[in-house]
Amino acid sequence: MPEKDQERLATELAATVSLLMRHLRAASPQGELTPTQRAVIGRIDTDGEATIAALARAELVRPQSMRLTVGALEERGVLARSPHPTDGRQVVFSLTEEGRRMLAVVRQAKHNWLAEAIADRLTPQEQQTLESATTLIRRLMPE
Repeated sequence: MPEKDQERLATELAATVSLLMRHLRAASPQGELTPTQRAVIGRIDTDGEATIAALARAELVRPQSMRLTVGALEERGVLARSPHPTDGRQVVFSLTEEGRRMLAVVRQAKHNWLAEAIADRLTPQEQQTLESATTLIRRLMPE
């Protein structure tokens, strides 16, 4: 059972990471994308083409909701559909060139904001501390 200090630290860390993620999303020039849309294009970029059902499972949403999300991205030219390679009843979605370009712009804006914030607001010693903390936070993730 965690002690009171670990519980307090866990609460503060979760709140801080959540706030950081909100600031990173706000730094994106693609502000019209919803968090779910960003997650979908990021997931397809990382994992490759996917069905609506697979995306819904991965993002913990209902397939009907994912259908709307994917439909909006397809309409914007970010995703393209193609026949499923083994199941003719399904389709898979992949990133278009526009989707790759949009994802690169979003990621670059986030990285630029964070790099500037680190350079402007932290001393060199604090930057080293942040580097150590990043390593520790990574160790908290399941393998």
